[in-house]
Amino acid sequence: MGLDVKNAIQSGKTILGIELGSTRIKAVLIGADNVPVASGSHDWENKYVQNIWTYSLEDIWKGVQDSYQKMASNVKQQYGVTLQTVGAIGFSGMMHGYMVFDNEGELLVPFRTWRNNITEQASKALTERFSYHIPQRWSIAHLYQAILNQEGHIADISFQTTLAGYIHWKLTGQKVLGVGEASGVFPIDINTKNYNQTMIKQFNDLIASHNLPWRLEDILPTVLVAGKNAGVLTEEGAKLLDVTGELQAGIPLCPPEGDAGTGMVATNSVAQRTGNVSAGTSVFAMVVLEKELSKVYPEIDLVTTPTGNLVAMAHSNNCSSDLNAWVGLFDEFSKALGMEVDINTLYGTLYNLALQGDSDCGGLLAYGYLSGEHITHFEEGRPLFVRSSDSNFNLANFMRVHLFTSLGALKMGMDILLKQEEVKLDEILGHGGLFKTTGVGQSIMAAALNVPVSVMENAGEGGAWGIALLASYMINKADNEALEAYLSQNVFTEEKAGMTMSPDPKDVEGFEQFMKRYIKGLTIERAAINAS
Repeated sequence: MGLDVKNAIQSGKTILGIELGSTRIKAVLIGADNVPVASGSHDWENKYVQNIWTYSLEDIWKGVQDSYQKMASNVKQQYGVTLQTVGAIGFSGMMHGYMVFDNEGELLVPFRTWRNNITEQASKALTERFSYHIPQRWSIAHLYQAILNQEGHIADISFQTTLAGYIHWKLTGQKVLGVGEASGVFPIDINTKNYNQTMIKQFNDLIASHNLPWRLEDILPTVLVAGKNAGVLTEEGAKLLDVTGELQAGIPLCPPEGDAGTGMVATNSVAQRTGNVSAGTSVFAMVVLEKELSKVYPEIDLVTTPTGNLVAMAHSNNCSSDLNAWVGLFDEFSKALGMEVDINTLYGTLYNLALQGDSDCGGLLAYGYLSGEHITHFEEGRPLFVRSSDSNFNLANFMRVHLFTSLGALKMGMDILLKQEEVKLDEILGHGGLFKTTGVGQSIMAAALNVPVSVMENAGEGGAWGIALLASYMINKADNEALEAYLSQNVFTEEKAGMTMSPDPKDVEGFEQFMKRYIKGLTIERAAINAS
């Protein structure tokens, strides 16, 4: 195996993927079989500067170079060779936000990340104008808000892009975006796989009175679907990526993608009627649609797969944080009794107890709102647990209600899709901390969504692997081979999906009963916020 990998590295048969997440930049090198052979990562944090969440250009390049260097060192250490070329490269990053440049290529204002909730006025106006939900974090909302604020730099904009698009541009000279990434910049027409031209015209009409020297189509990057060639690494780009000067120019790059798209690829969830749900501190589900939704829902964001299929996304800010806090309390209790319990054993014991509780949690109610929750329209949150005098209050139901409520807001968003819009979903793939205890989070998620849930063993490989797979697809696909087919035949062939759990009708009914209590009880959550 080691010799095969060494030969692949020396002959340029490996592929590199780098993803810039919000707390970590990760570089993953994969072999000809699409399995990771080396990696490197760099930790970083956004800074809050003059009321803006941002990362400096210096920090961006330092992070990209460091993650690349650590991956290259990992190659040298494992295989005894220096990395000089690869078959293809892909870049991915956190989506949305605001990066604008003048015609000299200079950044006009510090990078405004997706985390900034400063575009409410623009978001509402554009949603109304387009009859299409434009979340605050989308790039077009940031641009229009800057115009509404009459910011001085607006007339000087020559190019607007995202974090992944910026890095790709600097390494190749190409101003392009993958369609999935572009779908978080401006709405995509799923028939043309390009920006919605009607909405482009509506936007230009909207800003006409500002007499700007550009039109929207002049400043946005070109949209490319997965599999298209998106340029090659230039001499300057090679030196920028690898400061040691070992990496050679001329390597092809795939279209830069967003972290939502690479997450879909890494979980093999790009085909219609499939979806994936990531459950940890927050929880979001993405479902690949067969057709457009009948109307605009503020609870549902629309983006696309890297091939341009429409994806509905339901996102809840709160998932397992309050649940983890309660497990921490039981950990303290066991220590107070002089018992050292392994934390995984503690989680496993408590989570499995939840499966023995009453199907509807015995009348208990909880909200794990550490922060606000947009699906239920709360700007801030108060975690709370309540019961009535006739509730069945025991440990099994206590754990069950905290697992149920961690998915409460998500279920409200998913009910819009599955019940109101009658979206067809054959199965959903789960990944994240909630699924760590075998079978528990999975069965609760199946009950919440009334859909079979699978958990993959390597879904944790993450977006850097996902973008490496997109680069692999670009250079290795057969003529007209769809991304879904390529992934199924070349990547996920021997995938041990752990197991698929179908929803238990009794649990589904119990979750529906719990949700009636959950929705009715939101007035208690509101009262708790108003009282403190």
